[in-house]
Amino acid sequence: MNPNILSLLGLAKRGGMLEVGEEPVEAAARARDARVLLAASDAAENTLRRVRRFAETGACLWLTLPFTKAELGHAVGAASCAVAAVTDIGFASSIVRRM
Repeated sequence: MNPNILSLLGLAKRGGMLEVGEEPVEAAARARDARVLLAASDAAENTLRRVRRFAETGACLWLTLPFTKAELGHAVGAASCAVAAVTDIGFASSIVRRM
C-alpha cells in the first residue's frame, strides 16, 4: 500500500474536504456529499457495519485502509480516527487509485 494515502488525507483535511468521526461521516453520507468512506484496519465490527450502512445511504464506495486508527488519526490531526469521508471527487479518485 502507498503511504502517500495518509499525506493525501492530511491535505484533504486541511482543505476542508474530509470529514472525520462517525457523526460527521454519517451526515456527509446522508447529504450525499461523501465520495468515498474510509475505515481503519482495526476498526470495530460494529463500526464497519455502520460504515457499510452509511455507504448504502449515501450511494458511495467504502474501503478499509491498511492503516490503524492511530496512524489514520495522526494523518488527520486527531489522536485516533476509525472512520473518515472524503467529500472531494479528485481526492477520492486519487485515494482509490492508490489502493
